[in-house]
Amino acid sequence: MDYSEITPDLLIGRTPKVADYTLLRQLGVGLVINMRFERPPYPDIHNPPLHFLWLPAFDSPFFPIPMRFLRSGVKAALATIDKGRRVYTHCAAGAHRGVAMGAAILIAQGYPVEEAIGIIRQRRRGADPNIWYIRNRILKFAQEWERGGRTTLAG
Repeated sequence: MDYSEITPDLLIGRTPKVADYTLLRQLGVGLVINMRFERPPYPDIHNPPLHFLWLPAFDSPFFPIPMRFLRSGVKAALATIDKGRRVYTHCAAGAHRGVAMGAAILIAQGYPVEEAIGIIRQRRRGADPNIWYIRNRILKFAQEWERGGRTTLAG
């Protein structure tokens, strides 16, 4: 399984397969955030199943990641982390959409934007949070968060 530990609370990687679910449990993952438009989460046959949040976003400059997706993911991630569990964000390659979600989570945890981006770049080989259309979404999320978006996470 291709994943990177970004912080003790956050992992970013590629789409996990059903065979990877045991490892995710062993890693203490309580939430898997799937940012792929083209593939919903594979069903988990374990009891209890992993908790999944599917936020189907495109990896395209023509269809930016909706801010409501980033807010929904952050809300679910913070609730999971508050319970002492880890969060795994992913897209197809763990380079763009999953990275944008990971950056939003770090920003919501108090990391400055550039530090969040830097940590991800340092710890996730192949992560490209600086590609313009992903960076723009991260910056927009940070601006909304600073303007009080943290009080309107559900909206």
